[in-house]
Amino acid sequence: MPKYVIVGACAAGISAVEAIREVDPVGTITVISEETCPQYSRPMISDFVSGKANLEKMKTRDDQFWTKNAVRALTGKKAVTLNLAERTVAIDSGDKINYEKLLIATGGKPFVPKMEGSDKDGVFTFTTISDAERIAAKIDAINAKKAVVIGAGLIGISVTEALVKRGLKVTLVELQDKILSLILDPQASDIIENVVKEAGVTTVTGQSVQRIIGKPENDHAVGSVSLTKGEQIPTDLVIVAIGVVPRTELLAGTDVKTNRGIIVDNFMQTNVPDVYASGDVAEAYDFILNQNRLLPLWPLATLGGKIAGYNMAGKKTAYSGGTNMSALKYFDIPIISIGLANPKEDSTFEILVKHDAEKNVYKKIVLKDNVIVGMTFVNAIERAGILFYLMKNRVNVKKLKPELLTENFGLATLPAPLRRKMNIGE
Repeated sequence: MPKYVIVGACAAGISAVEAIREVDPVGTITVISEETCPQYSRPMISDFVSGKANLEKMKTRDDQFWTKNAVRALTGKKAVTLNLAERTVAIDSGDKINYEKLLIATGGKPFVPKMEGSDKDGVFTFTTISDAERIAAKIDAINAKKAVVIGAGLIGISVTEALVKRGLKVTLVELQDKILSLILDPQASDIIENVVKEAGVTTVTGQSVQRIIGKPENDHAVGSVSLTKGEQIPTDLVIVAIGVVPRTELLAGTDVKTNRGIIVDNFMQTNVPDVYASGDVAEAYDFILNQNRLLPLWPLATLGGKIAGYNMAGKKTAYSGGTNMSALKYFDIPIISIGLANPKEDSTFEILVKHDAEKNVYKKIVLKDNVIVGMTFVNAIERAGILFYLMKNRVNVKKLKPELLTENFGLATLPAPLRRKMNIGE
């Protein structure tokens, strides 16, 4: 019986377990996870802080998942050393786990820049349920009224909304000139920033937090922050939400090739036979850029884990690729951003835009050689699924261009042969 070992038990790891069991019902599976309860939805941790959801509601699989799938679940354990020659993974208890097929699905860890005072009580990151639990407990313990969130990307906006729902006054600090700058262009960013401000959030762009200052009566606890230009902002909490970096430390000193993340092929295998990687730690194929890169997205981690699991169990399955893809709803404004939604100025791109300021609606499609390579929709996301199909299948939309951003665009707009393909899932 093959021995499968999976390091990491979030989206990619769980998906890999299910894929392996589809193909191999008897091979032994060992899962190693630092979290005691890893089978929850990380995108929902903001709902935990806001009080909208508890851990039970956040679980993506029930507590019997491991037993049902005959998995030896080593939860609350950390993988510390990988020995490729011995084919073993050592965990922090000192035990060594033998493998025949290994999946690294360790995800990412928060990026925390060097800041004086970052070790003070009241400074948090925001990537796991334990982070959310600590933040929620701290708010209650000190009756927090103010918070500073560092970083106005997806994580930063998410935690900001949760804190606002808890009644805190939030200051959002972003080094870039615009919020959500990685997924939105300046015009779309301004729409969201106005909505955020209307919710009572103070936004500070083009600056960062230089120093976290203690309270006058207790220097060990957060009291304020000092910004780049010298302004001090009183606060009870500081949330560092700048982003994540791949957790590749397990591979240190091994022959597994890494760049920013672990380099994998279209079967999620590394350069070392029988060693696979998927999820936020892996550099996988982007079908828009036609190259491998990091894409730390929950749906792609789930898909990548499934592909890895199939291939580990002997069912050869290629990964068709993903791309940058964000579908979210912050402060009651739905947003979808996919692919090269905000490309640098380049004459080879054609950009279609429709903006209705009165309705806060913004639609944008980026084309290259009459093929959709990027799109952004704010407050009007109904047609995004059809457009994504056109993008993924590299359909030439030259004849459809006048219709793409109109209210009437839909399935009926498409040529009959294309509609038939979509209906049968080709």
